[in-house]
Order: sequence, then C-alpha cells, then structure tokens
Amino acid sequence: MKFGIIRERKDPPDKRVVLSPTLCKSVLEKFPKAEIIVEPSPIRVFSDDEYTAHTIEVANKMEDCDVLLGVKEVPIEALLPNKKYFFFSHTIKKQPYNRDLLRAILEKNIELYDHEVITNQKGQRLVAFGRYAGIVGAYNGIRAYGLKFSLFELPKAEHLKDQAALITELKKVKLPNIKTLLTGRGRVGNGAREMLDAMQIKRVNVGEYLEETFNEPVYCQIDASEYNKRKDGVRGNKADFFANPEEYKSNFFRFAEVSDFYIAGHFYGDGAPYLYTREDTRHPDFKIKVVADVSCDIDGPVATTIKPSTIANPIYGYNPKTEQEIDYKDEVAIAVMAVDNLPAELPRDASDGFGEAFSTYVIPAFFNDDKDGILERARMTSKGKLTKRYKYLQDYVDGTEE
Repeated sequence: MKFGIIRERKDPPDKRVVLSPTLCKSVLEKFPKAEIIVEPSPIRVFSDDEYTAHTIEVANKMEDCDVLLGVKEVPIEALLPNKKYFFFSHTIKKQPYNRDLLRAILEKNIELYDHEVITNQKGQRLVAFGRYAGIVGAYNGIRAYGLKFSLFELPKAEHLKDQAALITELKKVKLPNIKTLLTGRGRVGNGAREMLDAMQIKRVNVGEYLEETFNEPVYCQIDASEYNKRKDGVRGNKADFFANPEEYKSNFFRFAEVSDFYIAGHFYGDGAPYLYTREDTRHPDFKIKVVADVSCDIDGPVATTIKPSTIANPIYGYNPKTEQEIDYKDEVAIAVMAVDNLPAELPRDASDGFGEAFSTYVIPAFFNDDKDGILERARMTSKGKLTKRYKYLQDYVDGTEE
C-alpha cells in the first residue's frame, strides 16, 4: 500500500500535515508493506529536508500512490482521478460552498474518506484537531481581552513555536479579577482548560461562579446540561438533551449576567437552542465583553459571531444595538475572536497530535482488513456513487434539496 502525503493547496495556505517525518518512519517500521512518498511543499511546517533526513522519499509522484493524505479540501483541478483521498471535505453538513467539490469527487471516481467521520463503533471521533483549536482559541481570546481593554499585548500565536511557548507568554500577563466562562468538556473545551490551568486561574463550580465575587480571576467550565433546561420543567440530563434537543431551552443568560470573558468550546447539534440571541446581547444585564468562539458557527448559537475572523485579522467588534460589525475597541462593542482554522496557528503540535491518532487508528485498518470498520464508516464515496451511510447527501449533490 503506497501512501502519498499531498501538498496543501487551499488558500489561505495551511502548514499542517497528516504525518510528520518521525511518524512516517514509525509507520514504515510497523508496516513493512507500506510505502510513503511526500509531495514537495514550500509551506509545510516540516520541511522537505526533514522528511529526507528520515529517509522518506520526497517526489512529485502522487499519481503512483494508492492513498493520498491531506488536511484541507483539495482544489478540484488538483484532484487525481481513481484515487483514495483523506481530507476534511466540509460536505457532510451540505455546505453549499463545497457542493462542486463533492460532485467532482464522484465524477473522478475518487474514494473519499473524510477525517471528520473517522469514528469508532460508538460514533466517537478518533482523529481530530479539536484540542489544538481549544488551546489556540483560549490564547487568542486572552490576547483579545488584553487588546480590547489596552491591558497587555501578547504576540500572535502563529509567531510562536508550540503550546509551551504560548503558555510562557500567558504567564507574563496579569488578568484583572474577571470571570471567565468556558462551555464544552470535549477535546476543544478541555484544550482551552489546559491554558487556563497553565495560567493558574482558579477554577470554581457553577454555584460559586454565579453567586460569589472573587478578588482574583476565576473560571468555570460547563456543559450542555448546565446551560440548557427542559421546557416542561422536568429535570433533564446531558443524554436526554442530546437525544431530544428540541425539548430544551437555553439557561445561559444567568451566566451572561456575571461573565466578563466567554470561551465557546462546545459542540452544537441541530435542533438545540441557541446559547444567547442578539436580543439577549441588548439586555442591560448582559455582561460579556469578549468572546472567543472556537466553535465558530456563523449566525448560530453564539449570536455575536456574525462572520468568521482570520489569522491575519482575528478580532472584530459586534455592536448589540445595530447588530453590525464595528471596531472591537469601541466602548459598546463586544470583541469577538472567531478564527475558523485555529489549529493552523500551531501547525507543528497540531500535526503531531493528529498524526499520532491517524497512525494509531487508520493506518492499521489498511493492513488488518479493516476489522474494526474504521475505513468503512469513513468512506463517503465509492465507484462514482455515495456510500449507503452518506446517501442523505444525494439531494445536495443533485442540487434539489429544500
């Protein structure tokens, strides 16, 4: 089985890679029947020389490979027909901007495996960049807080080498006695928590957070069961919420009344209530002034996120009265950091973490007859058609969905 590591061609450029040089070497040692060729790239976080130093072939020979490994969407004109591809296609939610990409994949008889749907038998994701999104998102949010109130200036994450360097910078700043709210207990939320803990910010429980005042900065990490409640007044729980989101309404405002800084690291499911609305932000008791929206759903559950921001320009201001973008330093503005590709700012760490999982769970499936069904569950297209699991995308491909 010949694997090709493709050059990332999407604009803006992404420096991440599925397998680092050391992981390539590890794969070849564990699987004697595997071969790896790396397509030359001027932007990859690991240079071509780093691969050749590990005796990994670097060559323009992707057409000779069976399986092509990438991170971001491959431009249509760069797709090689009749190959197996792994990348984030951003099509499983019927994203309109990638409809033509999925059509081209089918037309070119490509077998597409989407990283987002590489799961175990329980449906839990096995490979993801979420932890690094949380790490960078928390850092960027604290940076935005400092800039919004002219308290301190942190360097951009993209200019720092790794998570340790981010933590070193964070330890240099002193936050005022603010309350920070963090939603989500998955990879993203826990990645953000790593950074708050590294700053030695005191963690408090929900009762303390809502009721007490502190003479130091504190944070509280909550999940869906704490910011939603059943409409019928019956006591709900997290499992019930995920099974019946339409039976719930947001209970988030009680947190918004006491929070200064909010990090959104939760997963948002279809049918779930919004955490807060644009109307909520106009309420005189809405206190949040800086939002780091790692989840970055536009016009969605975090109403202040009206557009994604970019690594180049990570912060914008939201005016609650006009519902328009303004200068984030404006007194009435809620500062929003909503970069939608945060792990790209920490490409070396993110690639290492992602590749570790990919080489643990996915590569073996090619050599053990996919005994755990990992490839089968992630295969979106085969022989020019959508596979059974992804047939729901047919109307999206045809352009006939409502």
